[in-house]
Amino acid sequence: METILELNHVSKGFKDFALQDVSFSLEKGYIMGFIGPNGAGKSTTLRCIMDLVHIESGEIKLFGTDYRNNMKALKQRIGFVYDQDVFFEDLTVEKNKRIVSSFYDQWDDDAFYRYIKDFEVPLTKPVKALSKGTKMKFALAVALSHHAELIIMDEPTSGLDPIFRKELLDILLDVIQDENKAIFFSTHITTDLEQVADYITFIHDGKIVLCEETQKLLDDYLLVKGPLSLAEKVRGYQPDAMKETSLGFEAFMKRNETKQFETEFNLRMDRPTLEDIMYYMVKVRKR
Repeated sequence: METILELNHVSKGFKDFALQDVSFSLEKGYIMGFIGPNGAGKSTTLRCIMDLVHIESGEIKLFGTDYRNNMKALKQRIGFVYDQDVFFEDLTVEKNKRIVSSFYDQWDDDAFYRYIKDFEVPLTKPVKALSKGTKMKFALAVALSHHAELIIMDEPTSGLDPIFRKELLDILLDVIQDENKAIFFSTHITTDLEQVADYITFIHDGKIVLCEETQKLLDDYLLVKGPLSLAEKVRGYQPDAMKETSLGFEAFMKRNETKQFETEFNLRMDRPTLEDIMYYMVKVRKR
């Protein structure tokens, strides 16, 4: 498969934050979830990819090309869906479309109106009158209507109700049926990614913590739960992280490490969610 997005040792410093040695890649035909706590560097990384923030070192490649060589042409092949309003709020959806479409060489009016109909976006309403979910659908319709091969989304489901979120995820799954496209999806709502993402890249404090296949990541770990009377025995097996409450303990461990004691103790073992994994890798390790 062709690599559509590649970051190699990217760094960028600010007054109170820095991206440090960020590396990962995404191939065509896949959805990658980009997760991390608020302030971890997700939006900054996206802005570096789009050349809205200039990196200090490292390399970014889009479609196999250094992004600085011809960013204007490369952006024709990217659909960027922001978490903030980027359209003319006082103008209707139709008038916004007329303005935006002029920037794209391969704009497809038929595709746009098909998406607008499917997404139930009213053409005659001003953008400011649309709900957040409908604005997001409009932004996605624009991204898809110039035949973008890489869809980059910055917190697209933030603030949306569960029905809109599910609808948006279904749209993304439909889009990715075209194996020439890829989706890079930044969010802190990890439950969405468990349903759609093929890969997860996790950033914290400006550093990449992991980049793995979603199902493998979820299968590799277990949450081991039991009474406090067994806490010290389990601690002896050196779990990645552990917390205790008045009711018992919870240990975060690699699945293969639990085989040492799973028949010896009567313990509950649960498959973690992405939220669990993010929590333990960030919060508990700090203690």
